[in-house]
Amino acid sequence: MKTHIDSFASVQKAIHNKTITCVELVNHYLKVINEKNPSLNAFLEVYEEEAKTQAKVVDEKIQNGTAGKLAGMVVGLKDVLCHKDHKLQAASKMLEGFESQFDGTAVERLLKEDAIVIGRQNCDEFAMGSTNENSAFGVAKNEIGENRVPGGSSGGSAVAVQAGMCMVSLGSDTGGSVRQPAAFCGIVGLKPTYSRISRYGLIAFASSFDSIGIFANNAADTAITLEVIAGKDDNDSTVSQREVPNYSELVKQEQSKKPKIAYFKETLNSEGLNEEVKAATVAKIDKLRSEGYEVEEVDFSLLKYALPTYYILITAEASTNLSRYDGVRYGFRSPNVTDLESMYKRTRTEGFGKEVKRRIMLGTFVLSASYYDAYFTKAQKVRRKIQEAMKEVFKEYDFIISPTTPTTAFEIGKYEGETVELYLADLFTVPASVVGIPAISIPNGTDKEGLPIGLQIMGNYFSEDKLLAFADELMN
Repeated sequence: MKTHIDSFASVQKAIHNKTITCVELVNHYLKVINEKNPSLNAFLEVYEEEAKTQAKVVDEKIQNGTAGKLAGMVVGLKDVLCHKDHKLQAASKMLEGFESQFDGTAVERLLKEDAIVIGRQNCDEFAMGSTNENSAFGVAKNEIGENRVPGGSSGGSAVAVQAGMCMVSLGSDTGGSVRQPAAFCGIVGLKPTYSRISRYGLIAFASSFDSIGIFANNAADTAITLEVIAGKDDNDSTVSQREVPNYSELVKQEQSKKPKIAYFKETLNSEGLNEEVKAATVAKIDKLRSEGYEVEEVDFSLLKYALPTYYILITAEASTNLSRYDGVRYGFRSPNVTDLESMYKRTRTEGFGKEVKRRIMLGTFVLSASYYDAYFTKAQKVRRKIQEAMKEVFKEYDFIISPTTPTTAFEIGKYEGETVELYLADLFTVPASVVGIPAISIPNGTDKEGLPIGLQIMGNYFSEDKLLAFADELMN
């Protein structure tokens, strides 16, 4: 078997032709994990025996014609997704020893269609970070250069797909945590419309932003995974009630007319934008025009407010969501306690990492009585203004394109202690999260060091079918 399996379609064909079994597939991925994971640190835990057992069950279902549509797909889960009777830690000391008591909706739907879950993957603690350097289990490393970050917070999930340790990974994207690592690792990363996928069973970071996202090698694999896990769910009152289209079929259909595309002038003129990333994006714009697409520059003056708005709101929501981790009911409890107050203080001080504590404190400040209106209320108003302005753009254009990230993958430790520099890594991904629209990152060449460059495509609400079809077109 070749070392890197390119697509789920090729696996399905091989299974149909009886040239491969699910057991052989799982053994292949386990071999790759055993070879690569010790140095890349993408998986925190590998479900070796369980995956082999599940593969046998799926093979039997294939033989008797009862297998689900994801039979043969080997999947990894970011360590923020609930999988029943498996450890769940959000890459934090705070959830030491915790086991999930149920399957999250997305995980349950994967299993129902006979996907095989092979393990849980490294990430920034509680999904807070852009580099995977904030994990209690150490940094995951980019396969292209092990001295480079893979991006974050879903770094381990991106590396697992990049290095061929699984076919698809589920991550989470609050402000770019799927798209940014996808760009750094040279793979596909989709953040769907907010509410397209149920958040039941996803550890909460910032509830009005959090989305489960998908990593894959191509748009088609992303499409069929989304088709399975999206849709209404009685366990999540915020999930969309819209019907789920047949994304896997729609991605193959030819566009009836060429979409009209915008790019923001402010993006390409951003002072933080690396010259090679800019050149690759401009080259893509020129290529699209040469192929007959209408691509126009658009002024979007509110763009500069997206990042500060995002960080005010997500720290506030994180402060609220993470108040439940107190050492009382589950997870880590400090052994150095004398009374109830010291248990709370010491547990949270010792259990949370530096970045998580920073965001909790920022959020608590933002929500304090003296500053609530000045920061939180104002940020909510600005968020609404950005949403309205983005809706106006989509009245005229089908897609908005930009670089996914301002730079390519930087060296591990480069920005240690430079919080603002790290937050700027989210510069281009945050707008889609603030607005709640779908966005995908696809590979767009490499820089002179061979590091991947990502192209981000944003679409209107619930336009994942068109977004995936366009991404597929650009990649083929």
